[in-house]
This record gives sequence, C-alpha cells and structure tokens, in this order.
Amino acid sequence: MAEVSEVLMSVLSTVRVPRPGDRVHKDECAFSFASPESEGGLYVCMNSFLGFGGQFVERHHARTGQRAYLHITRTRKAQKEDDNSSGSGDPPKKKPTRLAIGIEGGFDVEQEQYEEDVKVVLFPDRQEVTSEDLATMPDVVRERVSLSMAGLLAADSVSHALQVQQWDGEVRQESKHAAELKQLDNGVKIPPSGWRCEVCDLQENLWMNLTDGKVLCGRRYFDGSGGNNHALQHFQQTGYPLAVKLGTITPDGADVYSYDEDDMVLDSKLAEHLSHFGIDMMTMEKTERTMTELEIAVNQRVGEWEVIQESGATLRPLWGPGLTGMKNLGNSCYLNSVMQVLFTIPDFQEKYVSSFEKIVDEAPSDPTQDFKTQVAKLGYGLLSGEYSKPTPDPGDDPSASSEPRGDQVGIAPRMFKALVGRGHPEFSTNRQQDAQEFLLHFINMVERNCRSGANPSEAFRFLVEERIVCQQSQKAKYTQRVDYIVQLPVPMDQATNTEELQEAERLREEAEASGNPPPAAPRARIPFSACLDALSEPETLTDFWSSAVQGKTTATKTTRFASFPDYLVIQIKKFTFGLDWVPKKLDVSIDVPDTLDLSALRGTGQQPGEELLPEVAPPPLMTPDVEVKGILGSRGNEEDDSLYSPLLSPVLDDSTVSQLCEMGFPMEACRKAVYYTGNTGIDAAMNWVMSHMDDPDFSAPFVLPGCSSAPGSTPTESASEEHLATIVSMGFSRDQASRALRATSNVLERAVDWIFSHLDDLESMEVSEGGRSEGGSEASRDPPPGPRVRDGPGKYELFAFISHMGTSTMCGHYVCHIKKDQQWVIFNDQKVCASEKPPKDLGYLYFYRRVAE
Repeated sequence: MAEVSEVLMSVLSTVRVPRPGDRVHKDECAFSFASPESEGGLYVCMNSFLGFGGQFVERHHARTGQRAYLHITRTRKAQKEDDNSSGSGDPPKKKPTRLAIGIEGGFDVEQEQYEEDVKVVLFPDRQEVTSEDLATMPDVVRERVSLSMAGLLAADSVSHALQVQQWDGEVRQESKHAAELKQLDNGVKIPPSGWRCEVCDLQENLWMNLTDGKVLCGRRYFDGSGGNNHALQHFQQTGYPLAVKLGTITPDGADVYSYDEDDMVLDSKLAEHLSHFGIDMMTMEKTERTMTELEIAVNQRVGEWEVIQESGATLRPLWGPGLTGMKNLGNSCYLNSVMQVLFTIPDFQEKYVSSFEKIVDEAPSDPTQDFKTQVAKLGYGLLSGEYSKPTPDPGDDPSASSEPRGDQVGIAPRMFKALVGRGHPEFSTNRQQDAQEFLLHFINMVERNCRSGANPSEAFRFLVEERIVCQQSQKAKYTQRVDYIVQLPVPMDQATNTEELQEAERLREEAEASGNPPPAAPRARIPFSACLDALSEPETLTDFWSSAVQGKTTATKTTRFASFPDYLVIQIKKFTFGLDWVPKKLDVSIDVPDTLDLSALRGTGQQPGEELLPEVAPPPLMTPDVEVKGILGSRGNEEDDSLYSPLLSPVLDDSTVSQLCEMGFPMEACRKAVYYTGNTGIDAAMNWVMSHMDDPDFSAPFVLPGCSSAPGSTPTESASEEHLATIVSMGFSRDQASRALRATSNVLERAVDWIFSHLDDLESMEVSEGGRSEGGSEASRDPPPGPRVRDGPGKYELFAFISHMGTSTMCGHYVCHIKKDQQWVIFNDQKVCASEKPPKDLGYLYFYRRVAE
C-alpha cells in the first residue's frame, strides 16, 4: 500500500474538491452513454469532474495526464413483484397519491433502486483505493482524497440538475375570488348525494357553482368523453367564477376550479361557502376521483393512443444497429422522433458518425459543451447497436430464458438536450414542443456549426421561386428564398366525405340542443392532391404597390420550386386557429403517397417576352412639412452615407399599427411591419409580421434603413473593435461583422444572433459599410456566391414520417415510423418494433428522399 500512497501523494495537487458552481458529470460519459449502471461503471476525473466510460477513460488519461479517477458502479437491487413486499427487505412500493415527483406521495425517482460502489482508480496501472485503504494513508492524503470523494458524491450531477427531480403538480394558489366571493341568497340547498346535471341529467363529473348553487356537468374532453360543458357555459353566461367538484368534498378539502383564472385553486373559505348551500364539509365522503387522481392515471398509462402507436396489435421488438430506442426525459418525444429520422440520412451519418473517432480525438477540454461532439455521441449511440438491448427486469432470474421485453435499455440524450436547448425559451424546458419547430431549430444550429466543412443540412435546403404579376401592367417580379420545409395546407372544403361530416355536425347540434352527449365525430378525408393544389394555386394580393403603375393595384403571387432538395420534408398544417383565435388541431386523414413527383411544380423563371417590374422602391414616407434632406439615393455620399436623414420621420398608418398592436404584437414590430410594406394595408403588414416573428430584432426599436439609430436620437457610436474581432474570429468577414453590429446597436450578443439569422443576406454581401468596396472597386470583385443548394429531379419516395397525438403541439405525444430494409419500424421512445399497420394517413411531418433516375 506504500506504493499506492506514494502515487496518490504525487498526484495530490490534481485532486480537487468540488466547489459550488462546479459542473459534476457523475451520471453520464462525455463521449458515450455509459453510466454507473453500465458494465464497467463510470470514471469521474477528480480534477475536471468529467465522466468517462471504460472505453474513453484511457484516452482522457493519455491526453491530459490526469491519473486519479473516482470509479462509480451501481448495481440494480433485486426486486420481486409482490403486493405485500418489495422483495428486498424494503417496505412495499406505494402507489402515487400526489401529482408530484421526488416528494412524499409522488412518483418515485430511480436512484433508490441501486446499490453504489465507489473507489479511487489510479492510471495507467488501474491501482484501486477504497475508503478503507485511505484510513491507513498519511493524513494529508487521506483528508484531501476523502474530501474530494465526499464532495463528488454529494454534488448534484449535471444531468439530474437538468431534470425535474422534485416537482409538485398540486401546488395551487389561493383564488383571488375566494375572500370576497358573492353568494346569492336564493334558498338553494344541495343534498349530500344523488346529484344530476340540471341541463342534461349526467350523474358524474358534476360541479356546483359556489355563487348560485347550480349543479352542472364538466368539460367535454378531446376524445368526446367527460361532460357537456354546461358548467363552463354557465360561467360564460353569468361570470360566476368558482365551482367545486361534487364527490371530491371531504373534511380535508375538495377540488375547486376558477373559470376566470383558468386553473385549479384554493378556497380558504370553502367550508363557509359550502355551508351556504347546506353542505356540511365535515360529514362528506369522497365518491369521485379528484382531478389529480385523473391526471396520475393518465401519467401511468402514457402511450395508449391506439391507432398511431399500433397498440391494437402485438408488435415484434427489434434490436441491433440503427434500432436503438431513446428514453423520454419528460416530454422529449418530439426530440427523440426528429433525431431518429435525421440519423437515417447519410449526410448526418457521414458528418457525425463515420468520423466519430476523429471528433473524439479533436474534442475540446470540455466535450459536454461542444455541439459536434454531442451530436456525434448521439448519432453513434443510435447507430452502433451497443444500447439496443432489452431492458433487464429486476425480478428476472438471469439464468432463466424468457421472451424479450418490448422496452430497450436505449439511450437518454440528457447532454444533447441540454446543449441544443440552452438559452432557448422553449427547448430548454420540460414542456412538450412542436417537432417541426425543433427540426428547424436543430438545422439552424447545424448551419451555425458547419460554416467550414461538410454541412448535412444542405440535404434539406432548397430554393423557392415567388412570381408576382401586376394585374394592371401584366409585368412580373421574381424573387427567390431559401427554405427547408414545405408547409402543405389542408383544404377542409375538399373532403371526400363531406356528406358524412355534415350529417355528424347536424347530429352534434341536435345532441347539444337536447343536452345529450354528442356522437363520435368522423375524421375528414382529404386527398393529398387537393393539398398540393392548394399549395400551388395563385394567391391574390390586394393593395399591391406596383412600380410599373406607381400606385396600388391587385397582383397574383405564384410559388414554385427553384430547386429540389435531396431530402424533402413536408409538414401537414394540421394546427391552426379558430375564429376565436383559440389553437385547434384538424382531425384529418390524408392519403399521403409512397412516391411523389413534383416536377410540374418547378419554377421556370422569366418567360419569353415577359416584362419585369422596374426596380423602383415605393415613394419614401415623409411628413409634408419637414425639410427634405439626406435623400441621396441608395448609397449616400462621403459626408452623409445614410439613406434617410435623422430629421426625416416616416409617416405610418396609425390605424394599421393599432390593429396589429391589438393582436398582441410589440409596438416596434408593428411600426416596422407598416413601414416595410409601404403603408399598403393590414394584410401586407400582417404577412410581414408572420414572416419576421423569429427575427432576433423583431421587437427591437425601429431603426430607419441606413441609420445607426432611431430617427431623432443620437446615432450609435462606431462598432467596437473588440466586438468586431470576436465576430471575425467566428469565421465572418469584417464587413459582415460591422453590418451585424450596426443592426443591433453594437450589442455583441444580439449581433451574433442577428448574423446567424441573416446568413443568406450576408453571403450575398458585395459592398462594405458606407457603400464603398473594401478591396477595391466593385467591378473588380467576383460576384458573390448564392446559397449552396443541391438540385435534381423532383421525384421522391417516402422513407419516414412523424405523427402527433393530442389536441395541440404543446401537449400529447410524438412517435416516428422509419422504413428500414423495406420494413416499416415504429420508434416510440424506448420501444422499437416492426410496424404492422403504419398510419401514413395521420402523420404530421413526412420525409421523402430523391429517387435516382
């Protein structure tokens, strides 16, 4: 032991004790999905606190010279299913009674199921030091190493800090109406049982209004079950805000809902409010499930939507490379589905998986924060097959043979999710998200990180041609823009089962009028060809400012493909807004084809003999009484290079600005919309708002083009040299960095966001700031390259689709189906099975690949 003691003494300076704020990775390897539960356990560097699996710890030692690692192994406790005993000497596992995680009565957390073994391992000879061994070593060694071990074990792991470890879904706030609730003296007395809805005679899911004592049924659920909305309708008619769920009243309380606050609430005067209607809270017994119990039941049976998940059939589990499941980290099924599909595409495989070893060797000192490393780690984990194994059952006898279970060990993409979601207001949370929005967010991150070298997102990139024809002059204007997804509209008026839908609507209205539950609604069947026709049909633009006639007129806009990508993503626009601006999902079945030919939708550019609209901007918007000064054309001159003098103020249509503000958009964004659409009306301004909502400077103060600050204010100082150097070091030119800083008032963080959201504009920049060429005359410069796109035939075959279940993208569940070796496979988080009946008509995102001719 003397030799080990001497080694520890020699490396003592590299052994650190974790301090508050240190990131401790003791649950997951930086380069793989190895964990303390994996075979071989996890090695935690006692200097950097990074975790490494057995196959990567030697590399880290060789690269850094670090010798001391804390080796953590966890062994699952043997448990047997028994109603009265846990099988391990522990008390029986209780069913959850609270909608909570990690607190008494809530859902259990996983760590309690493991026994942990910890020791220090010294490299390169893998000498082991246990806590007992430390007791025989010199005091300075024992104290330092023991403190480090204790600190590492006590520290919060980064991965678990990112998860919701202690969450209580039952924390309710006192209603603002409770203290001064108005109760009518109408003589109403409610019996202790035997309740019925006063409108439709339902006998369950009943709510009593605490103002007038009306007993009415609750809300109708999205699947047609529940009540008939009579309690809600009563609030809408009367404004009486609070209701109590009958059957949940006990001496300890009851479910109280505030329609005005749209949430479950507390009523500190509940006993008094119930007594007003003759209900003695102390004698009541529970006869209905509380809202919490209903939600717990849902959480315990997640994944039972039958059609999309094919739960009506016994599906055959699949294992092996490319068939790896992903654990749901809490509403992360949108991420799981998208990444499963992306890593079936060769571009992503070649970029991140084929060069995995090289990426690991070149990883920075903290690979957990490196985008390329974490994407490669995820891709390798999905494709290698190392984690595509059945989940071990803690009650199983390892020597006994049995049928494989459906769930896999799979991988938990905690580091990846934390990295790609960092700083994002939605993807950094545990809320459900839109898979289409995440796909675009991830593509944007790939674009940022692949400015040099192969860029796999080019597989999706294509050009859209927009042709606008002035109806008065018949002259045309052509523009092109880059896109990654085709958004396909759903023309509900083209349903092939219109008569069935109309009859169902008639029966629903009759049932609603008579107070009876409505019949199940049929699903609208929409031809895919009708969706394509809706995409390609000309759009009429009213109040279009035509440069040919120098005034407003009507125009038509036609959208076509200027190029066809290698991989085409089609989004079915199922999510929309009703007349009341409430989000809703269209329940439709679309006969999406296995093969697709879009050749007829290719743009042709300017036609022979067709005249183009003159390149003349709308007249400047100025007040009639200001001095016209500084209007020097598009470039200005040496003394004043701004397009508009700060003395000039744009005249904006106040009514249009007000209408946009009333819709909830920021004032500055509304002013920009009206300005950039030339005061041409609310429709044009609204279109501008919808297409620029994701701009980083969307709600930033309105700055006139060419000005460094808003009209009437002090111009911004010249760009900071430090900021310029920072942006230039990221691979951008000085001109591009200057433009980004000018556009964001010299704020570095905003400038970086701005520059990444304007890549296409920046790639086509050909003049430096002030309109003067930095490298000589403009004539001597080569024309700037356009955005890089791949082009080819417009014929495709379907290879994957992502489906959504639920009423909104903000809730529900995602799964994906992928065609592998002519067999459809369903990826439902950790479950990977052969698909029997892939529901291709109910998808949300469809992925096509080009068919080679």
